[in-house]
Amino acid sequence: MMSALNDTKFNSAVFLLTGIPGQEDVHLWISIPFCLMYVISIIGNSVILFLIKTDPTLHEPMYIFLSMLAVTDLGLLIATMPTILGIYLFNSREISFNACFTQLFFIQSLQCIESSILLLMAFDRFIAICNPLRYASILTLPRIAKMGLVCVLRGITTIFPLPLLLKRFQYCGDNVFSHSYCAHQEVMKLACSDNKFNNLYGLYLSFLIMGLDSLLIFLSYVMILKTVLSVVSQTKCLRALNTCVSHLCVVLLFYTSEIALSVIHRFGNSSTHVLQILLGYVYLLVPPLMNPVVYSMKSKQLRLRIIRLFIK
Repeated sequence: MMSALNDTKFNSAVFLLTGIPGQEDVHLWISIPFCLMYVISIIGNSVILFLIKTDPTLHEPMYIFLSMLAVTDLGLLIATMPTILGIYLFNSREISFNACFTQLFFIQSLQCIESSILLLMAFDRFIAICNPLRYASILTLPRIAKMGLVCVLRGITTIFPLPLLLKRFQYCGDNVFSHSYCAHQEVMKLACSDNKFNNLYGLYLSFLIMGLDSLLIFLSYVMILKTVLSVVSQTKCLRALNTCVSHLCVVLLFYTSEIALSVIHRFGNSSTHVLQILLGYVYLLVPPLMNPVVYSMKSKQLRLRIIRLFIK
């Protein structure tokens, strides 16, 4: 009987999400840039997917990996949109424990998948520049499909224990987050139970996924740079490096915001509270917004297809 009462109490409990503190009176105005970001991001990534799917000349490994990135970005937008726009448009701050843990799972797993895809894209550039004669034989469509499946399974299996572990904790206090969505670090701060294992597991995941992926991407570009610098022709050297610029921009945007947010979460104080909130938005919303823009600007093939699509 007592167990049933506890379960009922747990399932009816809620967390409270927060917008930008002190700006509650202008939340409706703040919602305008957020709505624009969501609309532009969804349209941009959808256009990328549509062009890659319908144009046979874009069925190359580089563009297939880009389509995977676009799908992941769309997933992140869908996972965060209900709570962020709910706060700024309707002042809807409450989120149930189960809904919070579900959102946390999708955000964290999609971020892990995106990191894995960025690593695959670095591998694609590495093979294209360092071993171009075997490029087509190494990156075949069945192999790319298997790589994509591994990325998804890696993200799901590594993050799946987090919400299960968090659900076991007792939560006390006012249960108020400093973000407009459920973040793992935020939930951990509200737990009254001993969360040392979760903290260690979170650090382990950071090193296993973000740390390992960024290190492998860095090593890939070291090898690429070494190969490119050995090319005698300066024109060929610049052309080879130009194919990597868009990916480098996306990598820097993704990992810089991720590292900055992690550092502020762990070592920040009350004076960095607003900066932490803003970085949280940058971390989740700017990469899906900028990825289509960066690749469209740097890829001549993709840029021409987009121009033709909208001119028609």
